[in-house]
Amino acid sequence: MIQIPSKRVENVVEALTRLPGIGKKSALRLALYILKCDDTEAEFLSESILRMKKETQFCTICHNISDQNICSLCNNNSRDSSVVCVVEDVRDFMAIENTGQFNGRYHILGGIISPMDGVSPNDLTIDSLINRVEKEEIKEIILALPTTVEGDTTSYFIYRKLQHTSVKITAIARGVAIGDDLEYTDEITLGRSILHRMPYDGSSKRSN
Repeated sequence: MIQIPSKRVENVVEALTRLPGIGKKSALRLALYILKCDDTEAEFLSESILRMKKETQFCTICHNISDQNICSLCNNNSRDSSVVCVVEDVRDFMAIENTGQFNGRYHILGGIISPMDGVSPNDLTIDSLINRVEKEEIKEIILALPTTVEGDTTSYFIYRKLQHTSVKITAIARGVAIGDDLEYTDEITLGRSILHRMPYDGSSKRSN
């Protein structure tokens, strides 16, 4: 166990260990770096975190993180508004954007259906997605969700909710391995999965 001779430093270490992927050693290294840096840098860090928490919004259309009510991507007229890629969270949006292979728009669900974790369809932005399809001129919905049981359950639920519409429903190709998270998939594989997407028929397997 790491012995820290300062209670104030220990408190910062404890706070940092609450962040995902940060162990006690990494937290201590970060805390000591902050301790040694000048006041301007430390104040910039703390103010940036507070401003992010207080001022970051969620786009009222796609639910992506934004500095405004409507994000810059939804405001970008050069994007194809008729194609919407549905992803679990912001990290998946970033992963797909980094491929440079998609020029449509997005819809962030804010999670996937997982009864074991207490996440129901009502906890996600699925109703907002259905509303977009009914009111906007959307021709295709791409389901780019994790290749897991929960991801497939969510895809099927959305598929059933959209059956009364004429929108085309596709899913990313299985170039993404079963059980993989999109954010950890290399850009080439993910880009090809978007380009070679296939019709979604409501089953756990993708149509040929």
